[in-house]
Amino acid sequence: MHKTNEKKESEAKHGALTGDNHAALWSGRFSEGPDAAAVAFETSIHVDERMAIDDIHGSIAHASMLGEQKIISKSESREIVNGLKSIEADLKSGALQIDSSAEDIHSFIEAVLTDRIGEPGKKLHTGRSRNDQIALDERLYLRRTVPRLQNEILALIQTLCKIASRHTASLLAGYTHMQRAQPGTLAQHLLAWSAMLVRDWERLEDALSRIQKSPLGSGALQGSTLPLDRESVAKKLGFSGATENSIDSVSDRDYCIEFTSCCALLQSHLSRMCEEIVLWSTAEFSFVSLSERWSTGSSIMPQKKNPDFAELIRGRTGKVYGDLISLLTMVKGLPLAYNRDLQEDKEPLFDALDTVEANVQVFGAMISCATWNVEKMAASCTGGYANATDLAEYLVRKGLAFRTAHGVAARAVRMALDAGLSGIEELCIEEFKQCSDLIEDDIYELLKPLSCVENRRTAGSPSSASAEIQIKALSEFCASSKKRI
Repeated sequence: MHKTNEKKESEAKHGALTGDNHAALWSGRFSEGPDAAAVAFETSIHVDERMAIDDIHGSIAHASMLGEQKIISKSESREIVNGLKSIEADLKSGALQIDSSAEDIHSFIEAVLTDRIGEPGKKLHTGRSRNDQIALDERLYLRRTVPRLQNEILALIQTLCKIASRHTASLLAGYTHMQRAQPGTLAQHLLAWSAMLVRDWERLEDALSRIQKSPLGSGALQGSTLPLDRESVAKKLGFSGATENSIDSVSDRDYCIEFTSCCALLQSHLSRMCEEIVLWSTAEFSFVSLSERWSTGSSIMPQKKNPDFAELIRGRTGKVYGDLISLLTMVKGLPLAYNRDLQEDKEPLFDALDTVEANVQVFGAMISCATWNVEKMAASCTGGYANATDLAEYLVRKGLAFRTAHGVAARAVRMALDAGLSGIEELCIEEFKQCSDLIEDDIYELLKPLSCVENRRTAGSPSSASAEIQIKALSEFCASSKKRI
């Protein structure tokens, strides 16, 4: 009697891993169930449940192949496929809830399938390991969700282009070393942000190309003695082919690291943009005023309107960097092939995705209703000698060597500084002549901030014509790159 009770207790512990009375997938070798604390420590259902649909799609392709290869009967294959489709439908409708006490999403789906169709459900795992199964699910999940993030990036680029198109003539000083450098426009600055986002989109597109291979059929690490058709499964799932090496297939997490690296770089760009928004919204700059819908107040200072959302995006950069470091550290020195350490890949992977996706959306909403103070921005282009390079290039066009012209412009700056002037344009023509006889009266028109901008006609420059070209190119890029999930 005592032994019978022990057996029942052991079976109960095994069943706890799947959330019902089914034993854990690996329980056959064990005569004793795991401790409850051990079960709680090693379960991953709370993290990997978001891949339920991906797991089902992978299982449908696998079951279909098993039937085609006559590893199981055609009728069993159909039963499994129909059972999996019913689970998918019930999950989507809410008729079926994921059991949080299950060990992982694979165990949960297989247990529900067996409950619904009986013995054929136990054949689903034929020729498959959770090692190649999870590698497949992650690839399917990323292939499904990366385009969604790319679309969010495109939407932000379009928002920035829309604002830029209204401000091609809105002057704004460009800065280097946080010192006024040269006259520019708000459009040019927003288009610089857009250029960073284009690269982020392209990096994600490039990362997708390395996700597009199916690891299923690699088994635990050394493939299978069964006549699995890996290429058929890959084709059914829309992959470009099957992975080449079975050991690498189950131990590779490069695709997770590469994607998270893309997220980290995207997040760094958002952080830089937010830093400028925070800076520009100060009373000292006053270039931009954020909508009250995207600002907060102070609990003690009634007058405050704080750029909290920009600060939060900037602050969450550390999370995404941490996600990347977690993944890199996880695989550092990890022997081939599969190790349970790899279970820890999903939390940082999903966190990086969730964080950057939310940040892109919030930044777009915040910037779309911001108000730009064109007078204040234009004032940043007057004084401060931001047009000194234009004087040097004026002299170059008159035949002077640039290094000599640079010296002449520097002499004019020094002369203006010593006279207490706010800019070289305040020098009289006689003072300019003391610097160089090549300077004529036409210099005054050329030194006006808008002239400085419009005379810069090189590709990618801030002139209104160049800005229009950039906006058109970005709009075409967004139109041709739009993805659907």
